[in-house]
This record gives sequence, C-alpha cells and structure tokens, in this order.
Amino acid sequence: MNRNLWLLALCQGLFLTNNVTFIAINGLVGLSLAPLGWMATLPVMGYVVGGALSTQAVAFSQARWGRKRSFQMGLIVAFFSALLCAYAAYEGSFWLLCFATVIAGYYSANANLYRFAAAELSDLSAREKAVSLVMAGGLIGAVAGPNMASLTRDLASVPFAGAYLSLAVVGLLAMAVLGFIQFPPFVRITAAEGGRPLSEIVRQPLFIVAAATGALSYGVMNLLMASTPIAMQQCGLPFRDAAFVLEWHVIGMFAPGFFTGHLIKRFGAMGVMSVGVILYLVCIAVALSGTDLHQFVVSLFLLGLGWNFLFTGSTTLSLKAYTPEEKDKAQGAINFFVFATLALTSFSSGLLVTTQGWTLLNYGSLLPVTATALLLIWLARRKT
Repeated sequence: MNRNLWLLALCQGLFLTNNVTFIAINGLVGLSLAPLGWMATLPVMGYVVGGALSTQAVAFSQARWGRKRSFQMGLIVAFFSALLCAYAAYEGSFWLLCFATVIAGYYSANANLYRFAAAELSDLSAREKAVSLVMAGGLIGAVAGPNMASLTRDLASVPFAGAYLSLAVVGLLAMAVLGFIQFPPFVRITAAEGGRPLSEIVRQPLFIVAAATGALSYGVMNLLMASTPIAMQQCGLPFRDAAFVLEWHVIGMFAPGFFTGHLIKRFGAMGVMSVGVILYLVCIAVALSGTDLHQFVVSLFLLGLGWNFLFTGSTTLSLKAYTPEEKDKAQGAINFFVFATLALTSFSSGLLVTTQGWTLLNYGSLLPVTATALLLIWLARRKT
C-alpha cells in the first residue's frame, strides 16, 4: 500500500463520480428528449456501447504508450465529451446526446483498467488488497455523483446541463491527480514477446469463468441500476429520492473495498464470489417485495454489495489467467465482454422498465444470476 495506490484510488473515485452522475441523469434526460419512451436509456446504452467499441483502441494505446499516457488520453476525452453532452442538453437534441455518450465511453473503457493497474503498483503478495483498495475509491463517486447531479440539476437554464458541465471539471481534476502518480517504467512489448495468442488465453477455464462472471455480475447490476431512476419516477418518487438510493447503492458497491481484498486473501476469490451471488438473490427478493423508498434503498444497497464481491473476485481470479506480457490483450478482452454485456442490459433495462415494469425486470435478472452460480460450480468441480 503506497502513495501511488491512494492517488489511483482517488482517480477511481473521480471516474465513478462521472459514471454515477451519468447513470443518475442520462435516463431522465433521455426520457425528456426521446421520440419514444422505450428509447429513454439509449444515452445510458451509448455510454457502454462506446466503451465496448473502445476496448481494442484502449488496449492498443496501453501497449503503445503505457498506462499513464493512455489514462491521460481517456481524461481528455472525458472533458470534451461532457461539454458535448451539455451542448446536446441545451439544444434538446436526443441523438447528439447519444453520440456524445458513445464518445464518453472511451473514457469508461480506459478508466476500467485502473483496477488492473493497481496490481502493478503493489508487491505481488498484496495484489488482492491493492485491487480492492483502488475499487474502494469509488466511494467518492458514491457520495459526489448523486449529490452533484441533484445540486447541479437546475444550475443552468436547461435541466441537468449544469451536471454535464460539472463533469468536465471533474475530468480536469482527475487529470491533475493522475499527473502525480508514478507508474512502473513502461517497456514496449513487441508482438513476438507478447506471450500466447489471445485465442489460447480465452479458452482457459479460469479465464472463461473470470471474464463471464465479471461480465454477468456487472450486467445484472447495470440492468437494475440504470432502470431505478425511471422506475422510481413511475412510482411517483421525486428525483432527490432516486439520488439518495443511488448514493447508497454506490456506497454498497465500493465501501467493502477496504476489506474485500482481505476476505479474498483468507477465503479465496471463489468463496467471496459465492457470497456475492447470494447477495444478488436477496436483493431481487427485496425488490420484488414492494416499491416503497426503503425497499429501493435496501435492494440497491445489497445489489452494490453483491457486485463488489463478484467483480473484485472475478478481477482477482483473472490475474492468474495471463502473464504480464499478455496483460494488454487479455484485459482488453475482459473489458470487451463486460461492455458488450453492459450495452445489452442498458438497452434491455429501458425497454423492460417502460413496457413491462420493475417487477418483470427483477424476475428477468434471475437468469444471469443463476448462470453466474453455475459457472462458479463448474470451475470449483474442475479444481477438485
């Protein structure tokens, strides 16, 4: 645990401030501008589609210029895409907003590698704790994101335009923090030195389970989180309540980061991930029990806890599936699977919550949760 890790955790927090603010407002801005109601979450979907489309470009930039320069490029994109989102809100242009969020996806694909960079900033014996600590930095986003969205909602003449402008400032702040981080010396690896082909890496059972459970756990979380502001609005709850629910959800996502690494070290990644599956099932049960404010709060908080255990566990699990020389292509593939799943769930969440309702959405999320449990059982049996 060192200064560089704490600064990277702060960058993670600023990144999550961007993400949570986008989640809190993109669906609502989309709902006000979209030609049809089911298109409301297309700006949310645009963000993750942009991330999926950017994974290979990010992997290339990481391999060509190293962690620091690549991360700086992501923050430049974050700054200008936030300004473009603000302009789209001012113009009342739904499709320009969708385009801007697709561009912003490059930043998301880039910053999603912070958790892997954390493992390189610590001793080999402390990788689990380093990944967990940097993930815990998302607590900043848990508090700052919803509150910033709420406080800046009416800052400009157009609702939420001020929130997008504030995200441009957040991008500049993150760039300043990143400037103080000292990453390990960058060594450019040629194709001949790059280890096994990607096709061989992705066929490993360990990689399959790590990538699939990471993607499915993030997909379930996104399916329910992206639709929550719209579902709460449909239930007659004000935006401040939605911001409060999202705040506690993201606290659940990242507060465990201070001890998840210790749990993984003691009980193993598979054990911690199994608890994450159970938390997801309890979350769905609470969501199906009613639509009062306290049920949204408890359900989304449990969703965050389950995500932390599953996603941190899958990240730690994946570190054993590739060598340092193979990290750029392996991590790029993992990110692609995550973003492709997020794109599907972002679209599905808006479609289901506006046409079928909150209840069916939760029943549908049982399918990927069950698939996650089966994958963990399959890997455990292969190891015995």
